[in-house]
Amino acid sequence: MMGRRDSALMRKDTGQSIRRSRIAAAIAVGIFLGCVFAFFYPDGFFVSTPPIHHSVDISNSEIASSSCKSSERINMLKSEFVAASNKNAELKKQLRELTEKLRLAEQRKDNAQKEVLVLGEQQKAGPFGTVKGVRTNPHVVPDESVNPRLAKILEKVAIKREVIVALANSNVRDMLEVWFTNIKSVGITNYLVVALDDDIANLCHSKDVPVYKRDPDEGIDSIARIGGNHEVSGLKFRVLREFLQLGYSVLLSDVDIVYLQNPFDHLYRDSDVESMTDGHNNMTAYGFNDVFDEPQMGWARYAHTMRIWVYNSGFFYIRPTIPSIELLDRVAGRLSREKAWDQAVFNEELFFPSHPGYDGLHASRRTMDYYLFMNSKVLFKTVRKDSKLSKLKPVIVHINYHPDKFQRMKAVVDYYVNGNQDALKPFPDGSE
Repeated sequence: MMGRRDSALMRKDTGQSIRRSRIAAAIAVGIFLGCVFAFFYPDGFFVSTPPIHHSVDISNSEIASSSCKSSERINMLKSEFVAASNKNAELKKQLRELTEKLRLAEQRKDNAQKEVLVLGEQQKAGPFGTVKGVRTNPHVVPDESVNPRLAKILEKVAIKREVIVALANSNVRDMLEVWFTNIKSVGITNYLVVALDDDIANLCHSKDVPVYKRDPDEGIDSIARIGGNHEVSGLKFRVLREFLQLGYSVLLSDVDIVYLQNPFDHLYRDSDVESMTDGHNNMTAYGFNDVFDEPQMGWARYAHTMRIWVYNSGFFYIRPTIPSIELLDRVAGRLSREKAWDQAVFNEELFFPSHPGYDGLHASRRTMDYYLFMNSKVLFKTVRKDSKLSKLKPVIVHINYHPDKFQRMKAVVDYYVNGNQDALKPFPDGSE
């Protein structure tokens, strides 16, 4: 039994050895074949080339993707542009608001500065009956850059920075000669004619009369050359502005005025505007309480009103102040927009108070003595018929109430200068 068991074990070991040998041989053969295939087919035994249409599909896809991205970018840019435009509009609106606030602030600052200049240090009110307000506004700072040529003329002509100024064209040549002849005879030297055409300029040069010929201005030259009394009268408000900006006080004069004394000796100079009046007695010249009667109101039928006859815009003294320049701007502006009489506009701007929708002009004013600065109604209706008043010698006589101006001017000269007591008698009171 022992011999059979050993024989079986031997057969088993021999079989296992043979199987191991076969496996080893198979592995060796596999490695050998693998090396051969690796040497001859480095890229592999199965190689496939991608189809051409696949590449095309990728390109189209990229183009489509790029197109979508561009559209999205354009839309985004449009949105940014719209947002920027809206932001720009908002910024412009804010800028306008800030500019307006700055303007108002500057205006308040200017008003405060003027108040400081006028009022000086703050003061306590004095005892009853002793308090007086200030009416005299400060002069503006002269600005010669406005009109250097006119500035040089005024340096030679003006006295104490004051000058009489008259505007004239050929339509008033005869009256102008009477005007400057009497000015010379009185001894006044600080006067200037603003010539509105070459004929007047040549006349003044020939008579040794100070003259200023304006530079050409297309907007108003036609009025200057051919305009009548009212047109030229309206033009003067624009011309006078430069005189005030240069720092000169002006006694504005129409040419239908006879000078018998030097007016600068009779001015108060305490107001922005000092003007002669169209009034003919104390009430009409200086103001009065006029009672308006309305019976249907019963107990309240009587309404009290304050009235004054208008200032004459053909003879007034105006100081170079901010309110004075504002007055000239207001009147000239309205006359350029409205068909109106310059004297009416002049008085409305001077007297109308502030009210809803309107800011009144804060200019001080003084009415001249109507016996010294006399209008032709006072002279022909009252003075020449009164034995006492007829002996008074006025400073000037303005032939403003009568159309036969030249004849009456010569009669006034004959009466007051030559002493002809009958010189005024041929003329009616009014314009019959």
